[in-house]
Amino acid sequence: MTFLGFPDEGLVFYEGLEADNSKTYWTRHRGVYDTCVRAPMQALVDELAAEFGPPKLFRPYRDVRFSNDKTPYKTHQGAVAQQEGRGAGAWYVEISAEGLRVAGGAWRLESDQVERFRRAVADDVQGPRLRTEVDRLAAAGWSIDGDRLTRVPRGHAVDDGRADLLRHRSLHAGRLFDPADWLHGAEALDRVRTAWRDLSALNAWLADNVGATAKEVRRR
Repeated sequence: MTFLGFPDEGLVFYEGLEADNSKTYWTRHRGVYDTCVRAPMQALVDELAAEFGPPKLFRPYRDVRFSNDKTPYKTHQGAVAQQEGRGAGAWYVEISAEGLRVAGGAWRLESDQVERFRRAVADDVQGPRLRTEVDRLAAAGWSIDGDRLTRVPRGHAVDDGRADLLRHRSLHAGRLFDPADWLHGAEALDRVRTAWRDLSALNAWLADNVGATAKEVRRR
């Protein structure tokens, strides 16, 4: 299937879901979700797979077992792509009533990955590489996020020029494109491809220095 854009009906669907997050609304509008949200998202990531890796679309249903918020449906459709065998570092795209969100990096690191991440940040060669790339992304309008400690971990100087990076337990960059006419056409594919390419250096650093976890990850 060729990607032709996200129909406006998909964004309107999510506006309605935000107002009425119920099985009744979902069942009544399931066809709109399938046709105007999920299908174009699948087409989008399929066209990007050759460059960025096999894609995975997230389920529209929320896991409410461990959340105080018991609303059953996500108010966005997300998808992730990751190159096989590279471990940490992935690309993300999301459509919602707010517009199109693109991001890249690592959202969750296991303890062995966090240890390698900190060791690389403290390294005199790899640390400055990450510092330069994070600063470049921030200057270009990307938000730099991730799970952070309140203090620099033990064994590292507080006045280190990379102290803020040392506090990270995960690291990713993202930006949101507001709804616009281009979102409903093939230009959206070019926007995502360009944004993901801008995140390639960050993901390469994570893949080279953090890699995959050696721990057995328990899936919920």
